Amino acid sequence: MKPIDLGFTTLEWVDGGLRLLDQTLLPEVEEYVDLHTIAEVVDAMKRLVVRGAPALGCAAAYAMVLELPITDDAEIWLTQLKKNARELETARPTAVNLGVGVRLQLQMGHGLMASGQGDPVTWTEQLVQIAQAFHFADQESCVALSEHAQGLLFDGVSVLTHCNAGALATGGIGTALGPLHLAHSRGVRLKVYADETRPLRQGTRLTAWELARHGIAVDVLPDSAAASLLASGKIDLVFVGADRIAANGDVANKLGTYPLAVLAQRHGIPFYVLAPGNTIDPTCLDGAQIPIEQRSDEELYDADPQPKGVGVFNPAFDVTPAELVSGIITEQGLFQPHGAHQSLWLEYVESLNA
Repeated sequence: MKPIDLGFTTLEWVDGGLRLLDQTLLPEVEEYVDLHTIAEVVDAMKRLVVRGAPALGCAAAYAMVLELPITDDAEIWLTQLKKNARELETARPTAVNLGVGVRLQLQMGHGLMASGQGDPVTWTEQLVQIAQAFHFADQESCVALSEHAQGLLFDGVSVLTHCNAGALATGGIGTALGPLHLAHSRGVRLKVYADETRPLRQGTRLTAWELARHGIAVDVLPDSAAASLLASGKIDLVFVGADRIAANGDVANKLGTYPLAVLAQRHGIPFYVLAPGNTIDPTCLDGAQIPIEQRSDEELYDADPQPKGVGVFNPAFDVTPAELVSGIITEQGLFQPHGAHQSLWLEYVESLNA
């Protein structure tokens, strides 16, 4: 398939460093930052310069190479690799892909050292190649899952989405938005409605910007208007991404996904989760075991003063029970985590443990 050029690059390895599109500045400013230390990458992850589970996984795989010393001493090299892993893994605890990228590089680093072949300098070069392959695999996964979703997107379809699970959140064309980009490139007429996604407005700032840039018709709405929109009959499908999917099909995604799933079921509208297979955590039995990141008070109050004595509950994510999910679409196809075809889902999850 000919690559879809959206006119921006979310992340890439350039001249020995990690280049990121700074998403905190969008849509007003399109600016790239070059990072060369672990501290810079961790800060970028926490501030959401880069965000979205697949993109975090790719960024982490690249970041594991930063600050690796030019030395003949294998132990010194491995010590720094382990230090990189410790600092990166805790940056965004809910996004499982981040840990996947870190553990891959740590495992490969141990393997290169144990092989007795080469030296730390060549091992570092090999880890860069592994990170690039990991990034490419995410691009391929985005295309594959987008192909699997095409049967749902008829001409004139209207889709509601939440947060941003597009090219800005992945190493490729996106998960929830990937099928929309692909369908649009093939001439399918579609309309997208993007939830604002408070408090950081990833829907209005990122999803709307990304879709409009590709020429896709998009309207934004306050999160609280989703119920009225779903009740109006204007929506055919709901597409969302995921930051971690438990073995039973429970889904952790941006705060506000759970009530959207409840509303979709109430109005008989199919609710699909789209994510690469490495967003599934086979070791996590259900949603209760998914760690939920808590964000700062400042994000909620923004420019407004916070009254004295007032606390803030600001989780970054919520968990949608599997029974509210019509289907989970990965690069391997469409799976139903409950109902008559649940066994196929469980077999797929088990295969990820192999």
